[in-house]
Amino acid sequence: MSTGSHGEVQLENEHFRVTQWTIEPGGVIPLHRHEYEYVVVPLVTDTMHVTNADGSEIVAELVTGRSYTRPAGSEHQVENRTSSANVVFVEVERLS
Repeated sequence: MSTGSHGEVQLENEHFRVTQWTIEPGGVIPLHRHEYEYVVVPLVTDTMHVTNADGSEIVAELVTGRSYTRPAGSEHQVENRTSSANVVFVEVERLS
C-alpha cells in the first residue's frame, strides 16, 4: 500500500539522524510519534496539513529554508492535500 510519501535517511550517527521527506500530491506520512526533538528545514515553499493525535489540525505554511523545531513526543500525521507539487523537507532529529 502506497502512502504517497517516502523518507531517505541521509546521515545517522550517535548524535543526529537526518532524513529527507517527500510527500507527493495527495500523499500522507501516516500517524507517527517523534521520540526525539527535531528540526524541519523546508526545501520548498508550500503548505502541509498536520493532524495531531488529538484530532486538532494545523496548516503549516512552509517557506524554503525557514526552519522550525518541535519537541520530542509530538504525534501527528502529515499530508500534502492541496499542492500539485511534491512537498519536500529535511528532518534533523537530535538523538543525544
